[in-house]
Amino acid sequence: MTLSRRTLLATTAAVAATASATGAGPAQAAPSGGGRGGGHRLRTGFERLADDGYALLDGERVGIVTNPTGITRDVRHIVDVMHADGRVNLTAVFGPEHGFRGTAQAGGSEGHYEDPATGLPVYDTYLKSGQPLADVFTASGVDTVVFDIQDVGARFYTYIWTLFDCMEAAALAGKRFVVLDRPNPVTGRAALGPVLHEEFATFVGRQPIAQAHGMTVAELALLFNGEFLPSPVPLETVTMTGWKRSDFYDASGLPWVPPSPNMPTPECALVYSGTCLFEGTNLSEGRGTTRPFELLGAEGIDGRWAAAANELGLPGVRFREAYFAPTFSKFQGKTVGGVQLHVHDRAAFDPVRTGIALLVTAKRSWDGFAWRSDNWIDKLTGSTQVRTMIDAGADTDEVVGAWQRELAAFRGTRRQYLLYR
Repeated sequence: MTLSRRTLLATTAAVAATASATGAGPAQAAPSGGGRGGGHRLRTGFERLADDGYALLDGERVGIVTNPTGITRDVRHIVDVMHADGRVNLTAVFGPEHGFRGTAQAGGSEGHYEDPATGLPVYDTYLKSGQPLADVFTASGVDTVVFDIQDVGARFYTYIWTLFDCMEAAALAGKRFVVLDRPNPVTGRAALGPVLHEEFATFVGRQPIAQAHGMTVAELALLFNGEFLPSPVPLETVTMTGWKRSDFYDASGLPWVPPSPNMPTPECALVYSGTCLFEGTNLSEGRGTTRPFELLGAEGIDGRWAAAANELGLPGVRFREAYFAPTFSKFQGKTVGGVQLHVHDRAAFDPVRTGIALLVTAKRSWDGFAWRSDNWIDKLTGSTQVRTMIDAGADTDEVVGAWQRELAAFRGTRRQYLLYR
């Protein structure tokens, strides 16, 4: 069966409405095929697009937004694969934060250059949005912009906002937009955590979604198009087969490529939506170690923090007193004390609640605790609420309870755009 060429401005709402009743909907732009129950392995959006001979892109000049995670099951980069295939006219690549080939650290990109492997022009999208990014798409000469990047499931991980910005820019430039889906590595079971308040919108959170959104990039694209974009973009998605909302990344059978330099493993992604909050404090979030976001600490912290955290009996996780010396970032070259998270039950583990509990216990256990002077924590959590409540002495239950009404509202909106059971 050939992939249908459809503009989803009209059909997105119908698909979303169908999905809302069951939490899942029919796969879009999807040829027939079985799921995991039928013995079929997971197939990504790109695999299904390629299996169908790139029919969805036939006759189009194609540009792709991707990074090192855009690979095939046998670890070839999809840009290299598409460039070598005469059935698709790939004419440009667009690189996000860290770059298309992944040579830049956090807060950096690769700029505009010619890719040595393919000769294709690579355009830089990092920190571009609106009309300036639309101008990049226009200058590239592409007809269709394709997006294929592995996300990690957290609102403040910037690739989903690259997706949003590119969708908005494609609408401004009159381009068609295609999203190739990949798994949410920490499952798509539930949305967790505070919802962004619009006055705190930045590149680590453009729109009011939950801190752990529990969606795939194709589902987010539908959400963005249906709820947040000023003008919807002509949008098509190529869904996965064989993925269930309860699946962690290791169930996919896909190789893991670090989506960014400090996201080395799926285990790191599992805790990230909670422990990344320590970026907003004077403690190390583990950058410069082999276990970023699993190791947290600072000079002067001892075993009392781990003991206090363990006393909470948080589900699915234990805390070990740990000492480490970051090779870069906070406390570079200094030995610091803190904790290491050990998740022993992934299904029970709540990363956002755990992150809040660690903030509360760190403040109570260590006299040196402080927020970053720029109140970065407010950008990460999406409002002043977490910071001010912890400063006022609130416990974990009180902080988590404060966002439940907004989270429930987001969950209701989210449900309309889910594509998988």
